[in-house]
Amino acid sequence: MSTRHFFWRLLSYRPVFYFANLFAWMIIHMAPLLVGLITKAFFDYLEGNYDFPYGVWGIAALLVAAALGRIVLIAGGFWTDASYRFRISALLRRNMLAHVLKEPGAKAIPCSPGEAISNFRDDVDQSEEAMSWSVDMFGLIGFVIVSSYILISIDGQMTFFVFVPLILVVTAAQVATTRIQKYRAASRAATAKVTSSISEMFSNVQAIQVAGAESRIVRRFERLSDARRESMVKDKLITEALSSVFTNSVNLGTGLILVLAGYKMRSGTFSVGDLSLFIYYLTFVTQLISNVGNFMTFYKQMAISFGRLKDMLQGAPAWILTAPAYIGLGKRRWGEAAVAVAGNVGGGTAAADAKSAKAAAKAARESGRAAEGAAEYRAEPLQVLEVRGLTYRYPETGRGIQDIDLRLARGSFTVVTGMIGSGKTTLLRALLGLLPAEGGEIAWNGRRVEAPADFFVPPQSAYTAQIPRLYSDKLRNNILLGLPDDGGSLEQALHAAVMEDDVAQLQHGLDTMVGPRGVKLSGGQVQRTAAARMLVRDAQLYVFDDLSSALDVETERKLWERLFRDRGEATCLVVSHRKAALSHADHIIVLKDGTIEAEGTAEQLLAVSDSFRQLWHGEERPASGPA
Repeated sequence: MSTRHFFWRLLSYRPVFYFANLFAWMIIHMAPLLVGLITKAFFDYLEGNYDFPYGVWGIAALLVAAALGRIVLIAGGFWTDASYRFRISALLRRNMLAHVLKEPGAKAIPCSPGEAISNFRDDVDQSEEAMSWSVDMFGLIGFVIVSSYILISIDGQMTFFVFVPLILVVTAAQVATTRIQKYRAASRAATAKVTSSISEMFSNVQAIQVAGAESRIVRRFERLSDARRESMVKDKLITEALSSVFTNSVNLGTGLILVLAGYKMRSGTFSVGDLSLFIYYLTFVTQLISNVGNFMTFYKQMAISFGRLKDMLQGAPAWILTAPAYIGLGKRRWGEAAVAVAGNVGGGTAAADAKSAKAAAKAARESGRAAEGAAEYRAEPLQVLEVRGLTYRYPETGRGIQDIDLRLARGSFTVVTGMIGSGKTTLLRALLGLLPAEGGEIAWNGRRVEAPADFFVPPQSAYTAQIPRLYSDKLRNNILLGLPDDGGSLEQALHAAVMEDDVAQLQHGLDTMVGPRGVKLSGGQVQRTAAARMLVRDAQLYVFDDLSSALDVETERKLWERLFRDRGEATCLVVSHRKAALSHADHIIVLKDGTIEAEGTAEQLLAVSDSFRQLWHGEERPASGPA
């Protein structure tokens, strides 16, 4: 998709709002035509060349009324502009976020979080600005056409010199196009690096302090900031230089008008009223000049932003960015729900996935979920989960897992273990769809799971990552994440996660603010909070990735005992190397170099597996980190 197509699709998302905004600003920009004529009448009246029945005060009253009317029109124009432009930005951010959330978790974004934030903020804002400036440019065209007719009827030669600045400005903007794109791209890239650096520093404060690397990190940040400052200055300089040319071109036009008007007024062919009309209209014609230049600048910068937004899609079609969708403003339409259904069918265009908008709307109504967006999908109760030939290799290293087969029966407790780098975490991520599996098949009760990332969510499955993430919010909200606090499920989850004593010791209990990423909690408390978050969801399959790595022996023993005793018929898949988990396992899978080396009970594996014996006796203790 080209930038022109991107612009057109944004315009056509809500054409009623766009053209209402265009009409409003066209009226606003046409209003000065009347004011200019009244001003001309005022000076002609004073000069004795025009007779008005209500005298000079009547003309003054008309000027005041016209000014007040224009203020009201401008207020309405700001309302229509806000109604349109914020729908555009909301649509782009909504569609980008929806795409990111549908991608496998470990591959959701192709860049650092800081750069992704820059895409969501700056690049969307740039697209919004370009759309908004187009309204001003097109709105002033009507004024220029009518004013040109009026001015030409008074003096064609003078009119020509009014439009000379327009020619100069358009030429200057065209010449500067390449540099505008170059400096804006450099500015965006430098800003993304600074944002990423800030994110990395905040995420690794302890590691930086332990390594004594504060000064080196600060110097690196200073270098990035200096590079950003230089690129931002260049970007701002050329933008402001063009804006200065656009704005000050009125001075050139005014000077030319005054010189010519002096000669014409001596000959009696030009009045003071004519002069006031020319100078008054020139101000607004120059607004068109400025708007043309600004729109061209923003449009070129929009092309850079559009390219960066497409990079976020990681090869997905660019129409995803502008696909109609419900954004929470106004009444939801079936067409939007239909496009959402069509877009999720499987990789083609919306038109290819749904034969027509009518068919897609019918599909949305039949599904029920797409129209209202909230119905929870629940698969049939788990009897057996089978994995055959599951394979994933990291593109950077070629390491990963290959041809993994496993079978989880209802109510079983399976532990995956192995040395560092054996592929334990990779196995869980590929199974849950957090990494895009290259091969293999996953079956739930014999039925193939086509989209693991969409399927393995509550109430089918709940997952705790190796490094849990908490929000800067109350402990209660970190656990529930929007679930209602009813039926005693929260208390049961806290008990199963061995968190009840910790909550009792916190000053505000469950209402304690845990801080960014849970920094007010210990590592073990963070892990058990994540366990409670998972257990409160009452899923059929619980997946733990090295949950107990930060727990002391006694707390870990209680956690596995309670989980083993209270889980009912829920199935558990656990990554661990700790005896407390291994001793409770019905089945143990030992990974080595991304493949299954051995499997069985602890007793069987102690007899046949050297790797398992090393893990059991603690001869090599795997460290934390993705395996």
